[in-house]
Amino acid sequence: MRPGLALRALALARAAIASAWAVLVLAAAAMAQEVPDYEAWESVASRAEAAVEAGRASDEAFESLRAEVEAFRSEFLAAQGINGTRLETLTAQLGALGQPPEEGAPEAAEIAQRRAELSEQITALAAPGIAAGEAFSRADGIIGEIDTILRERRAEALFSRGPPVWDLAIWASAASDLNDSLFDLADGMARAVDDGVAAREIEENLPAILVLLAVALVFVLRGRRWLEIVGERLERRGGAEGVAGLRLSGFLISLGQVIVPLIGLLALSLALNRTGLFFFWGERLVAHIPAIGTAIFIYRWLGGRLFPKIEGVRSPLNIPTDLYRRARYLLLFLGLTLAVGLFVARLAEIDRYSEETRAALVLPVVIGTGYLLFRLGRLMGRHAPATNEEGEVQLSVLDRLVGLLSRLARTVGVVGPLLALVGYLNAAEALTFPAVQTLALFAVLALLVDVMRDIYVVISRGQASADESLVPVLASTALFVFSAPVLALIWGATVNDLGEVWIAVQEGVVLGDTRISPGAFFTLVAVFAVGYAVTRFVQSALRTSVLPKTKLDQGGRTAVVSGLGYIGIFLAALVAISAAGIDLTSLAFIAGALGVGIGFGLQNIVSNFISGIILLVERPISEGDWIEVGPNMGFVRDISVRSTRIETFDRTDVIVPNADLISGTVTNYTRGNTVGRVIVSVGVAYGTDTRRVEALLKEIAEAHPMVTLKPPPFIYFKGFGESSLDFEIRAILRDVTWVLVVQTEMNHAIAERFAEEGIEIPFAQRDLWLRNPEALRGVPKTPAPADEVAPRPGQASETARPDFEGGDGGGDHH
Repeated sequence: MRPGLALRALALARAAIASAWAVLVLAAAAMAQEVPDYEAWESVASRAEAAVEAGRASDEAFESLRAEVEAFRSEFLAAQGINGTRLETLTAQLGALGQPPEEGAPEAAEIAQRRAELSEQITALAAPGIAAGEAFSRADGIIGEIDTILRERRAEALFSRGPPVWDLAIWASAASDLNDSLFDLADGMARAVDDGVAAREIEENLPAILVLLAVALVFVLRGRRWLEIVGERLERRGGAEGVAGLRLSGFLISLGQVIVPLIGLLALSLALNRTGLFFFWGERLVAHIPAIGTAIFIYRWLGGRLFPKIEGVRSPLNIPTDLYRRARYLLLFLGLTLAVGLFVARLAEIDRYSEETRAALVLPVVIGTGYLLFRLGRLMGRHAPATNEEGEVQLSVLDRLVGLLSRLARTVGVVGPLLALVGYLNAAEALTFPAVQTLALFAVLALLVDVMRDIYVVISRGQASADESLVPVLASTALFVFSAPVLALIWGATVNDLGEVWIAVQEGVVLGDTRISPGAFFTLVAVFAVGYAVTRFVQSALRTSVLPKTKLDQGGRTAVVSGLGYIGIFLAALVAISAAGIDLTSLAFIAGALGVGIGFGLQNIVSNFISGIILLVERPISEGDWIEVGPNMGFVRDISVRSTRIETFDRTDVIVPNADLISGTVTNYTRGNTVGRVIVSVGVAYGTDTRRVEALLKEIAEAHPMVTLKPPPFIYFKGFGESSLDFEIRAILRDVTWVLVVQTEMNHAIAERFAEEGIEIPFAQRDLWLRNPEALRGVPKTPAPADEVAPRPGQASETARPDFEGGDGGGDHH
């Protein structure tokens, strides 16, 4: 073997060993990262697939199994990005080698070897991500199947018909079960006392029990009322349109009307549990006291905020104030019915009531809630939309929302009890109670909108009006958007359903070969925002500090600043797309197809855009120029990328497409400078000394301060008119924008000097000849001689002749 071949073979062997070692190192690095436990996953996945195929597991078992699969799915989603940065680097290196040659084409051994090394490394590094992606798809499919089973079961239970509630045996059974529950509770408490357990617990925890009971009594019975008094005093001072800070303080203090009683109920629950009197399900029922009681305080607080007791305090609803008291009681009773419903649900769950007993206990609650909803819906229907100064009704978003909620409350108030009476109790519950909670949610949102307005006024220190600012509107919109998950939970969505939506959002949207995730989207927006802000800052610095010190005129400065703005925004968009990791090459075909369609539909816009760039580069017109385009004349105020704004002498803005300025005829009176010519015409009577007139006009023109003397004004003897000798003053002005003022002042000067010199300025005269003047006097018409009938040479053949009808004479007077 030749020495050169031996050395090359040795080099290739070394390269192969180095490549294998690199692959092993990269594989070890990948394994060192958090790689999911695929053996444990296989066990969980097999068990879940078997349970889904059988479909006989309980809802609790499916929920538990779903939680295990979801935990693995989260790991797989995170594992898909393993070695992502390194893979991008290696892919770029492989791309730098160029496309591989066609089959049979030669390629340098070093390049081929390097291409093979990079391909092996990419394959080794991509393996964990590919495996995680496959496992993620499997886990996602299993979760989807479990959710489908649970959803079908919930739908079946929702639309299933329960026991007939008009059967008296059901009510007897319900009374018996409820009596047994109360007896068990009392019996458990008696045995606790007899066994001495309660005595020992009370003796050991007596100080804590007394303190907790004292806190409960004070916070529940008096704490809410004290805070209500303080809040009312602040809001009475703030008023409807008064001090925003006082209204805001009153609202924050009013929140204590819910928080303080809740703390009292928590203290009461803890105190009862420390007595040792409750066992088994009694302890669980006592633990639900805070949740049950909070519903009452929340709806009572809403009633006080929506329908305040103080006159003049702002309310989101515009209903007659004499209905406020009734509305507060309706909301309080809705809170009571909701609390009773929660108590019945917990009692039925803890004591495992039968469907018949549960139906008998829930039916009165549903009917009572439906009645209150219907009454509240009718009251909300009294809401009056706002009117403008002309008395016209202006429906706002709040007005439309109140109308929608009013119809919802009345509809549910009728349909819910009817469904319960015919046996569809589950559907009635799923319709009635969420409707009550929906009203509460939107009531809270309406109150928070007013709070945001007050916060904005406080932050701006009263210098800005909340009604005219965009910030409170955007904040309110964001508030309603973020409340959408809460609304979904109210109407039956589960936390798992919302989790699936969030997983889908995290996974992103696939466009071509690029996956756009929320992180990429926010990166795109953030980078573009920074680039846009930097561009505007540089533009401002050039406009105010740099360009005024150069020799560029105003039009040139505007062109430079505008061009820099377009370039900066374009570069910011490119950098943002690159930072977000969006590969636009895969979208080239889609962009091309869209480009063809957009090209046909947006020809004029593209034409105006290109014309705007030409205007900025060539600058045939600039801002501040006095131009005339077709019938429009005025000053150029703004040149944008699509159109140019011209301010006419009537102080109106005319928007002219840039294409018209490029392709049409444009007269620029001030291009480059403001020097221009003025022409003043005047006529004198025949017989006037023309040389004297010429000298006077020249003297008047030279005396005006706006007229230049180099070149000097020229007096043009225009010719012999019908009734005058016509002259023109033609002079060059330093600023042609003063042309109308100069013309006016010269005309005044001409009138004054001609009057002093006795020079007559003639006016047109006309003689009217009537062929039959006797007709005007009522004299009988006599035939005219033949020689007078024919018109004389040079005389018009048509003369004014009055027409007579009915013996009345008339004529035209000129």
